Amino acid sequence: MIPRYTREEMGRIWSDENRFRIWLDVEIAATEALVELGKVPAASLEVIKAKANFDPERVLEIEKETRHDVIAFLTNVAEYVGEDARFLHLGMTSSDVLDTAFAVQLTQAADMIDAGIDSVLAILKRRAYEFKDTLQMGRSHGIHAEPITFGLKLALWYDEMKRNKARLAGARERIAVGMISGAVGTFAHLPLSVEEHVCKKLGLKPSPVSSQIIQRDRHAEYFGVLAVIASSLDTFATEVRHLQRTEVYEAEEFFHKGQKGSSAMPHKRNPVLSENVSGLARIVRSAAMTALQNQALWHERDISHSSAERIIGPDATIALDFMLHRMAGLLDKLLVYPDRMRKNMEITSGLYASQTLLLHLVESGVTREDAYRMVQRNAMKVWEEGADFEKTVLADEEVMARLTPEQVRNALDPTVQVRRVDEIFARVFS
Repeated sequence: MIPRYTREEMGRIWSDENRFRIWLDVEIAATEALVELGKVPAASLEVIKAKANFDPERVLEIEKETRHDVIAFLTNVAEYVGEDARFLHLGMTSSDVLDTAFAVQLTQAADMIDAGIDSVLAILKRRAYEFKDTLQMGRSHGIHAEPITFGLKLALWYDEMKRNKARLAGARERIAVGMISGAVGTFAHLPLSVEEHVCKKLGLKPSPVSSQIIQRDRHAEYFGVLAVIASSLDTFATEVRHLQRTEVYEAEEFFHKGQKGSSAMPHKRNPVLSENVSGLARIVRSAAMTALQNQALWHERDISHSSAERIIGPDATIALDFMLHRMAGLLDKLLVYPDRMRKNMEITSGLYASQTLLLHLVESGVTREDAYRMVQRNAMKVWEEGADFEKTVLADEEVMARLTPEQVRNALDPTVQVRRVDEIFARVFS
């Protein structure tokens, strides 16, 4: 991922330094297990622990000749350790190191993403209560429907992010597995205890069975969950973008002093943060598709997945980490305009009460079909003639033969339709 969208903490996880450090941890842990089995002298292990190191630039230099990253790494480590380096990587294959280390990196990334979700959740909860009773027009198909509150919208997002947190926890658990099972997963040259020791040292569980690799359904789930989280953030961002449209203008991203919206038009205040999030969501979703395609490999393995994972591992986690922090800041400083929300509700002079009036008519003994016809007849006058809905209904003799003026006016009170918001909040935030 380009530096523009890389936070330092997440970028560090995918650095050569961290990757090679985990590789070395895997190799040393495996050697420790072999010492316990009497296959490696304890003195050699002490030398390895004391001297083992690497130089990322040197590893890459050696790889230019070997065309093999793990061999290049081991060659560089041997330059530090000396003769005792012969006890490293005994009975192991490259994927033992690569897949186990990749699992560590993915769990490290998941923990950082989880922290980002927590930040978004905390802000959503605070602002949901802040606007719990702030009336807003609910829309379906982009058209006015019935009243909601802006806080209810934020509570909906909070509930979605709670599900995302649970999804991530499940994916993290299933990706946090390692393997030290040899060339085709048969443990031909090492007992299972070596794998168990390595995984315990690295905070992983042993894969119950592997081929030469850890099966990629685990990775497909992991990147799929990242894509779901990214799509949730895209949903929130898209709503902010709609609400900031000039014709709506019910909410707006904070506009910093000195910020410029356009190189050509000085008046512009654009929802660039939300658009960032929507754009990056496409990157994360594409990683999920790649991870699904990586599942189908030849026999015990091929490496068609390898090149793709070197890209999607860093890119998807770095992008999502950036998106979460961007969304947290956006929501924290989001400007909300309750007066404009109320003004927009009045555009259709009360059409949002159409269902309430329909139900009142049904309760009075009118069939649902007739009630629908009666209310729709008056609603169409608002759409087509710009009539006032309340006055039109009050002048309709067929309707008023069934309803009182007080019933009509009560139906037009938007607070009636959001009277159960407190109950909803109790369920969401309990």
